[in-house]
Amino acid sequence: MSVEVYLTFNGNCREAVHFYKEVFHAEEPKIMTFGDSPDGPKELFNESTKDLVMHTRLIINGSTVMFSDTFPGVDYIVGNNITLAYISDHAEELKEVYEKLKAGGEVLMELQETFWSKLYGQVIDRYGIQWQLNLGQ
Repeated sequence: MSVEVYLTFNGNCREAVHFYKEVFHAEEPKIMTFGDSPDGPKELFNESTKDLVMHTRLIINGSTVMFSDTFPGVDYIVGNNITLAYISDHAEELKEVYEKLKAGGEVLMELQETFWSKLYGQVIDRYGIQWQLNLGQ
């Protein structure tokens, strides 16, 4: 599959995505909001956060660039607003990569099933690089 860039915004993701869509003549993005989450914590996914972008993507010159607003309750810090997303169609490969990346690093979210993927997790590796690991697209 691929390694892709994931950009995080401070509440203005929808505006930024539409800007980049126009700049790069990309197709209209499909936007998933925090309010769309069937199992999100109600204290975080409320009226003030439900319309924030949980996930969307654009194809820019043949490359996928993914976007979201900062997860409700998590501070937005310039520098950690860009992550690398490792996408694989093979569960065993994804598990192996996850185990290697977490060695000496920090697990932000255990590799687990979510409502959008059979396997998804987040790790900061020993060099301070944040990774999102996802089974399939």
